Amino acid sequence: MATLTIAPPAKSRRKNEFEIIQPKTTFTGSPIEPLQKGLPKTTQSICPECLKVIDARLFEEDGAVYMEKTCVEHGEFRDKIYSDARLYLKMEEWEFGDNRGLENPAIKDATRCPDDCGLCSMHTSHTVLSNVDLTNRCNLTCPVCFANANAAGYLYEPSFEQITGMLEGLRAQRPVPNRVVQFSGGEPTLYPRFMDVLRKATELGFTHIQAATNGISFANLEFAQAAKEAGLHTLYLQFDGLNDDIYLRTRGQRLMATKLAAIENCRKAGLKIVFVPTIVKGVNDHQLGDMIRFAIDNIDCVSGFSFQPVAFTGRINRRDLEAKRFTQSDLAHCIADQTGITDTYNDWFPLSCTSPFSKLLSALQNFQRPNLTSHPHCAMGTYLYVDPVSKKAVPITRFFDVGAMLQDIDRLARKAEGARVKLFSKVSAWNSLRRHFKPEFAPPGLTFERFLNTLQGMTDHSQGRGKGDGTFTYKTLLVAGMHFMDVYNYDINRVKRCVIHYTAPNGLVYPFCTYNSGPCFREKIERQYSVPLPKNNGKADGVVNIS
Repeated sequence: MATLTIAPPAKSRRKNEFEIIQPKTTFTGSPIEPLQKGLPKTTQSICPECLKVIDARLFEEDGAVYMEKTCVEHGEFRDKIYSDARLYLKMEEWEFGDNRGLENPAIKDATRCPDDCGLCSMHTSHTVLSNVDLTNRCNLTCPVCFANANAAGYLYEPSFEQITGMLEGLRAQRPVPNRVVQFSGGEPTLYPRFMDVLRKATELGFTHIQAATNGISFANLEFAQAAKEAGLHTLYLQFDGLNDDIYLRTRGQRLMATKLAAIENCRKAGLKIVFVPTIVKGVNDHQLGDMIRFAIDNIDCVSGFSFQPVAFTGRINRRDLEAKRFTQSDLAHCIADQTGITDTYNDWFPLSCTSPFSKLLSALQNFQRPNLTSHPHCAMGTYLYVDPVSKKAVPITRFFDVGAMLQDIDRLARKAEGARVKLFSKVSAWNSLRRHFKPEFAPPGLTFERFLNTLQGMTDHSQGRGKGDGTFTYKTLLVAGMHFMDVYNYDINRVKRCVIHYTAPNGLVYPFCTYNSGPCFREKIERQYSVPLPKNNGKADGVVNIS
């Protein structure tokens, strides 16, 4: 087990009256309504039964945040959005304004969200992470999967030419071509030309290539090495816990030995891993701390977590919904309680708080970087800096005033946009942040210069890979939660700001929560481009292609 030593938590400076630059329209002229903050408030949602767009009310009750909505045909619905209103409101404090979407959206005259989707002229964010489903075949039948391939009754598997067209469309987005792609499914490694797809993505200029996988194929070392050589950088590894009892409940099979083999093979092949646990209340939420300690022990090849509280894709009654709902604030409390590493209220920020840093890099480098302007309630996280020798894990907030830094970076980004001498801007910008660094609380070997290199690497993956010898950047563990919506907690304001998108053979691009929930474009797309189910019922035959 890792030995964990931490400094006392430091309070993050509140934004108070910090000015936010908010665009009035998207690039194509659609008005942007600024984020409505505080409680109570109203938004638009959908009816869980008929999917009609209806009004919803968000409010605080007994310290938690709830959504209530009424459909004239199907009655009232209520769901818990955040179990801790204090954390909910904190996430809104660290929002830095919207983006302006795409200059070339496929749907240029949209009037209704989420129906006019593709991306549309109303969407305020560009694609930061794209998903390309290669197949709906899988070698598991997970009861928690929103893309249940074996139950679909048809095979969705775009041709290599179709996949190439989808990737080219992502690279053609303006003003920010998509640079980070994740191949998913089903189980993407079962795609007959998986290695060719990796090579094509590299050829087209994607700087970071991921695979969302259950890891079974990567238990084969030869496959892992071939994937690395073809251009794969990171596994988004399905990882629900540390014993087979959990996998039997969430995945229907004993998988712990397979996960360990995949991790070891990724280490040998030089691949990075992000653990992706689906969190089901009462099933595996008690193992969050053990999973984080396991990741710290494997920090040489594990770079982060994307905890995903389960979304309910079918009907569920109100009593069961309240009993089983696991929110992002539950995640923050559980991790603090089970590890002692993090502070529930000081260490967590919305992932969209990185927006000022992206804007600053874009201004200084005169090159548009991906800007994570998602809704502040879509995802939250913290960074742990981990000494690979002692396994000492320190949250970034212990040795850096994150709040003050974010405000300064946002100001610097605006200043740098108009600077004529870019080199001077770079030097002055980075040096001005030094006052927020507290070296006495930093983990061993973390200098201010190395800290800045690591920060840049979080936004620019090629920069993050650096020299590859561990001297350029510091080992970090991103601990993040991303709560994808279902029909009970659907918020159209979140949809419009989504930065995680799916691309489809029809040339359109869909926000994650319209593809997998709400209108559920996934089912429509897969049926449109499907072929009859093979005789083996779409299940894998155990053969992996490493050509």
